[in-house]
Amino acid sequence: MDIARYAIKNPVNIWLLVIVFLVGGAVALGKIGRLEDPAFTIKQVQVVTQFPGASAEKVEREITEPLEIALQQMPQLKRLTSISKPGISEISVEVQSHFDSDVLPQIWDELRKRLSDAAKRLPTGSQTPNIYDDFGDVYGMYYALSAPDFSLHELREFARVIRRELLVTEGVAKVQVSGVQQEQLVAYINPYQLSGLGISFPDLTRLLQENLLPFNGGRVEVEGRQLRLVVENPVDHIEEIYNLTLVVPGTNQSIKVRDIAKLEFEPVDIQPVLIRYQGHDAITLAVSAINDVNIVEVGQRVNDKTNELLTKLPAGITLTPIYDQAAIVDESVQGFINNLVLSVVVVTLTLMLFMGWRSGVVVGSVLLVTVMGTVLIMWLMGLQLERISLGAMVIAMGMLVDNAIVVAEGMMLRMKQGKKAVEAASFIVKRTQWPLLGATIIGIAAFSGIGLSDDATGEFLYSLFAVVLVSLMLSWVLAITVVPLFGKYFYKVEQDHANQQPHSAFYRGYEKVLRDALKFRWITVASLFLITAVAYGSFGLVKQGFFPPSNAPLFFVHYWGPQGQDIRQTTKKVAETEALILEHEEVESVTSFVGRGADRFTLTYAPQQPNESYGYFLVRTHNRDEIDGMIQKLNNTMPALDLNADFYTERMQFGPGGSAKLAVRFSGPDTEILRHLAEQAEQLMIEDGQIRDIRHNWREKGLVLNAHYDSVSAGIAAVSRNDFAQAIQYASNGLEIGKLQNGDYSYSIKAKVAGVEQNDIEAIENSQVWSSSQRTYIPFKQVSKGVELENEETHIHRRDRVRTITISAEPGFDETAGKAFARIKPQIEALQLPDGYKIEWGGEYESSRDAQEALGTGLPAGFLVMLLVSILLFGRVRQPLIIWLVVPMAAVGVVTGLLVTDMPFGFMSLLGFLSLFGMLIKNAIVLLEEIDLQIAEGSEPREAIVSASSSRLRPVALAAITTILGMAPLLSDAFFADMSVTIMGGLAFATILTLIAVPVFYSLFYRLSYRGLV
Repeated sequence: MDIARYAIKNPVNIWLLVIVFLVGGAVALGKIGRLEDPAFTIKQVQVVTQFPGASAEKVEREITEPLEIALQQMPQLKRLTSISKPGISEISVEVQSHFDSDVLPQIWDELRKRLSDAAKRLPTGSQTPNIYDDFGDVYGMYYALSAPDFSLHELREFARVIRRELLVTEGVAKVQVSGVQQEQLVAYINPYQLSGLGISFPDLTRLLQENLLPFNGGRVEVEGRQLRLVVENPVDHIEEIYNLTLVVPGTNQSIKVRDIAKLEFEPVDIQPVLIRYQGHDAITLAVSAINDVNIVEVGQRVNDKTNELLTKLPAGITLTPIYDQAAIVDESVQGFINNLVLSVVVVTLTLMLFMGWRSGVVVGSVLLVTVMGTVLIMWLMGLQLERISLGAMVIAMGMLVDNAIVVAEGMMLRMKQGKKAVEAASFIVKRTQWPLLGATIIGIAAFSGIGLSDDATGEFLYSLFAVVLVSLMLSWVLAITVVPLFGKYFYKVEQDHANQQPHSAFYRGYEKVLRDALKFRWITVASLFLITAVAYGSFGLVKQGFFPPSNAPLFFVHYWGPQGQDIRQTTKKVAETEALILEHEEVESVTSFVGRGADRFTLTYAPQQPNESYGYFLVRTHNRDEIDGMIQKLNNTMPALDLNADFYTERMQFGPGGSAKLAVRFSGPDTEILRHLAEQAEQLMIEDGQIRDIRHNWREKGLVLNAHYDSVSAGIAAVSRNDFAQAIQYASNGLEIGKLQNGDYSYSIKAKVAGVEQNDIEAIENSQVWSSSQRTYIPFKQVSKGVELENEETHIHRRDRVRTITISAEPGFDETAGKAFARIKPQIEALQLPDGYKIEWGGEYESSRDAQEALGTGLPAGFLVMLLVSILLFGRVRQPLIIWLVVPMAAVGVVTGLLVTDMPFGFMSLLGFLSLFGMLIKNAIVLLEEIDLQIAEGSEPREAIVSASSSRLRPVALAAITTILGMAPLLSDAFFADMSVTIMGGLAFATILTLIAVPVFYSLFYRLSYRGLV
C-alpha cells in the first residue's frame, strides 16, 4: 500500500487523526492522574504476635519458629525476616516479585489460613497473630496539628473533628492520627487495707469486669414478637465505678470502691509515639488518597477543607504540612511539563536552524501531535503523569523526531529536485518505512528490559518503557502519514534547482573526512578499538551508584539511646537534639518522633518499628543544596548530647531500595558468635576512617529483673505462679484490671500500690502476694528466691529462619557507596567464619544487584528482538555484524561524559546506556539500508558509501543534536541527571560511529579499497 499517497489524497482522514490526538491529548492532560513518583507494590505483610512475659529467646522458640515453619511452605514465598523481642514476635513475609498486585489478596488469604492453623499450636498465654497487609499504604498529605495554648486532651478532640471531616472529602481513602497522648485510669489501692478486709485483687478485678462489659440477656416473646433482652453496661464514668460495692468476705457488710481506691486519669506509662513540631507537642494527621486519582486535585480539596475547619476551631490552632505530596506533585509535574515544552521548542528551533523554517514547522508540528497523542494513550492505558513517565517523553524526544526528519528531509530534497509532493512523499516513504519501523522496534526493544523486569525497580520504572513504546510507535505512524501531508502544504517544487547538488560546504567537508577515514581505514579501525579499550579500562574511575538522593529538601536524623532506655528519658534527649537542629539557619522545620518513626509519607520511606529508646527527626531545609552541609554539622555536634547514644543521618532517596548504603549480614546459630563477628566487622569499618554511622540491628543486650518464683514455698502457701506475677505487676507499673469505654475512647484501668514509689525494686520485695486458696496475703519474700539483675537478648533477627545480624553503615561524605564497598569488602570477607556461619552483602550493593538481575532477565529477549530485526531487515549477515560491532564502542562517549561531569554510573545510567544501543542501531540501520539501496540502483559501491553517508548526515546529526538539547533540561533533575549525561555523551560519540565507523566497517566487510581513488 502507498501510505504517503493515501495520506495526501485523503487529507480529511489524516486531519481527523491529528485533531483526535490534539483535542484528546488536551482533554487527557486535564483528567490524567498525577503522582510524584510511580507507585510500586510493597509485596509484604507483617505478622505480629504478642506473648506477654516471654523472653526474646522464648518468643523465638515458641512463636516465631512455628509460625515461620508454616509460612515457609507457601510456594509464593520469596523471603522471611523476623524479629523476636521480649513479649512480641514480628515476622515480615515477602512474596516473589513476579506476582502482580491483583493476586496479592489471594496470597494473603492463603497466608491467613496457614497462620490460623499454626496458631492453634501456639503456647497458652500467646495471643492470636495479627496480620497487617496495609502497612505499605502511603499517606502523602502529612500534617502537624499543634496548639501550645491548649491541653493534649483538647488537641486530641480537635484532631478527631478534623479526621472525621477529612474522611468524607472526595478522593480521601484513609486518615491516620498519631501522637495522641493515651490515658489510663489508675486505681491507687492500699494493700494493707485490702489485707485487713480480706479483699483480693481478683475480687476487685471480677467486680469491674462484671460491670464494665455488656451482657446478652437472651430473648423473650411478647405478643407474638421476639424482643432482645440486654443488660446494659451501667459503668462508663468514674463516679459510677466509685459507687460499685464489694461484699467483705465473712461478713454481711459491703464496701464501696471509693473506700478502698483513689481513681485518677494519668498518661499511660509507655506512649506508642510522642510527636513534636518546631519544639511543641503535636499530633500528626496522615491522609492517603484513593488509588488512580489526581493527587493534586485531592490535595486541593483537603487543603480547602482544613482551611474551612480551622476557621471554625478556636484561635491558636495550627495545621502545618510536614510533607505535601499534592504540592510537590503539582510543582514537579508542572516543572516537567515546562521542560517538555522547552524541549519541543528547542527541538523545533534547532530543526528550523538546520533544515529551514518549513521543515522546522513540519517536524515540530508532528512532534507536538506525537506528544499529545502519547498523553491520550497514556490516559487510556491507566498510566499517570509522574517523574518517570514525563522523563520518558523527554528522553524519547530525539528518537521521536528521527522518523519525521528522515521522511521530511527526503521529501524536501526530492521536491527541490523538481518532484511533485505526492511523488516525493511516495518515494521516500516506500524507501524508508520498513527500515524506520525496524529501527523503531529496535529502539523500543532496547528499553524492554525495564518493561519485562518483574521486581520493584522494574515496576517503579515500567512507565518509562510504556511511554517509549507508545511514543515511538506513534512517531513512526505519524512520520509516514502526517509528514507527507504537512510537507505538501509547506514544501515547494523548485524546478530551477532540479539539477543542483543540494550539498553545502559542510557536506563537502564531511565527505572529505569520510574519504580520508575510508582511505586509511585500518588506522581508523585501530584508533576506534584503542579508544574503546581505553574507555572500558577507565570505567573503574567512574563513580558507581544505584538511585540518587531525592531533590526534596528533606533529610532524616535517627537517635538510638541505650537499649531499654525509658521513653521519658528518650523524650528528653530528643528535645535536646531538636533544639540543636533548630539553631541552624538552614533549617526550615523539624518534626520529631519518640518511640517510632513517622507514618509512611512516601513510598520509599520504611518506618522504624516501635522502640522506647528510638527517636526520629524529619528535617526540612530551605533548599536541597544545604542538606550535605547540615548533615556534616550535625554529625560533628550531635554525639556530644548523649555519649551513650547513636546518632546517624539519612538522605531521602529516589526509587526502591534499603535505607543503609552499606550492609553486611552474618548468619548462624549462636548469638554470641554472631555478636563477635559483628564487632569485628564494625571495628574494620571504624578503622577505615571514612565509613560512618556504623551500627548493627541486634543492639546491645538489655537488663532484666528476674523475680525467681520459689515453687516449693509457694506451693506450701498455695500461691500460684499467676498470683505471684500479678503481685509483681501491682507493685511495679500496675496490674490491668479492666477497661472503661467512654464515648470514642477506651481507657485501661490499672491498680497500683498507693503511697509507694513505682518501679522500685524494694517496693517489689516488700509487696504482698494474694493466696487464692487461703484467701489471705503472704509476704513476697516468703514465696520468692529473690530478684536478680540479668542480661538478655532484646532483638533476635532471623532471615529465612536463620539467626542473622546485620551491620549497617554509610559511606564517607565525599564518596559513593560503591567506592566504600570496594574498599571494605575484601577486609570483612577475610574474617574467619566458624563452620555453619555465612556472610552476605546487603545495602545498595544488594539492591543494585537484584535490580540488574531482574533487568537481565528481560534483556536477552530484548537483544534477541534487536538482533532478529536487524537480520530480517537486511536478509544478510554482514550488515548486522557491522551494527553490533560498533554498538559497544558507544561506551567511549558514556565514560567520557560521566568522568567530565563527575556523575556516578547508577541504575538510571545503565538504562540510558541500553537505550543508547537502540538509538545507535536505529541510525546505523537506516544508513546501511541507504547504502544497499544506492548500490542496488546501480551506483558504484565505493561512491554509494560516501553518497549514502552524506545523505544521512543531516538526519543523524539533527537527531543527535535534538536529543542532546532536548535532554538538557533533565540535567537539573537529580533523578535523571546521570542518565542524561550517559545518553548525551554516548549519543555524541555514537553519531561519529554512525557517520564514520559504519561506512569504514562496510568497506572492510565488502573489501572496497579507496587507495588511489580520487
